[in-house]
Amino acid sequence: MFDLTTWLAFLAACTLLVIVPGPTVTVIIANSLRAGPSAGLMNVAGTQLGLLVMIGVLALGLDTVVSQAGAVFDVLRLVGAAYLIWLGVKMWRSDGRLGQAEAGTPRSHARYAWQGFLVIWSNPKALLFFGAFIPQFVDPAGNAALQVTLLGLTFMGVALVLDGAYAMAAGTTGALLSRRNVRALERASGSFLIGGGVWLALSRRMTA
Repeated sequence: MFDLTTWLAFLAACTLLVIVPGPTVTVIIANSLRAGPSAGLMNVAGTQLGLLVMIGVLALGLDTVVSQAGAVFDVLRLVGAAYLIWLGVKMWRSDGRLGQAEAGTPRSHARYAWQGFLVIWSNPKALLFFGAFIPQFVDPAGNAALQVTLLGLTFMGVALVLDGAYAMAAGTTGALLSRRNVRALERASGSFLIGGGVWLALSRRMTA
């Protein structure tokens, strides 16, 4: 089993990785700005579920899963790219009030959670990244599956805290912003998502 020093190094690496905004953080911030922190927190809940599934795949053996389902992951890549682009276009077309009337209802909350899950899985290459990142901290002499699970849960904890902080900060700020400013931020977020979707669609096949 890995020692405390290894775990602390992993914790620091996770913090640096999570704190840099990507598609997930972009969606969390955009939804929190326009519909309040509860929307962003439900996005966070969805991303946590997505991360849990990824960790399960890693614990079962990433190489085996990818070799058996390489074509499936390639389809997911294209579907994920289309989803990111669709989200980006939707944000671009927003008038600064999108989602406000629906915020707070159970159906809306479930939709935000599902959106978070889809965004984290919209780029299945994240799974391969975990497959290259987490094993660096695994002690070959110990139980690999157990170590991957513990390290994965650590990553989830860091993501929960930092993504939740993004949601709360953006939700609080959004209440103080004018519709014009919220719209500008949504367009910026939409541009990032569209760019990410285009990059994902044009990237090389995962199994290449």
